[in-house]
Amino acid sequence: MNTQLSFSAGMALFGAMFVLAAIPSVSVLAVSARSAASGFTHGALTTLGIVVGDIVFILIAIFGLSLLADRMGQFFVLVKYLGGAYLVWLGLTLLRSKAADAVVEGTVQASLSSSFLSGLFITLGDQKAVLFYFGFFPAFIDLSAVTVLDAAIVMIIASVAIGVVKLAYALVADRSGVLLAGGGSRRIKMAAGVMMMAVGVVLILRA
Repeated sequence: MNTQLSFSAGMALFGAMFVLAAIPSVSVLAVSARSAASGFTHGALTTLGIVVGDIVFILIAIFGLSLLADRMGQFFVLVKYLGGAYLVWLGLTLLRSKAADAVVEGTVQASLSSSFLSGLFITLGDQKAVLFYFGFFPAFIDLSAVTVLDAAIVMIIASVAIGVVKLAYALVADRSGVLLAGGGSRRIKMAAGVMMMAVGVVLILRA
């Protein structure tokens, strides 16, 4: 079974998801809070829950858009335009947003399962993630011809990119006791905003 994802496209997707995963967000706050308050293991399990939740949304986005592409035919280009516009809007929102770091004091006892579930439910509770993936993936993969192997490769890329970034946040938070939710991460947000806008523009032009 062949894949339509070339090495360069796969690396571009990995780089994009790596940067986007580093954006200060609720998930970053959850990982760093668990790690700072209860230890790195809890931050790692929260990360695992986030990755599982993202995989669920990725599968919905890939195969949902594949079904739409089959049903809509040539009119599927409208979905690409909407997705591109949505990404541009998200990028502008990131460029204009502000946040601040926080500090955790003391140690909080929590179960390992609660850390995993908190990451999972935080991700699944963000329905906007599906809209984001709907707009994001068409810039990297032809969803009208997606295969199971394509989906598997995308999930592996996403798992590694998201997992590495969140684990890094967990490690730093465990060592410093700081919730890395903004402030010093302003440059990351600006870079991610510019990149998201660029992906949106590329998607619109390719459509």
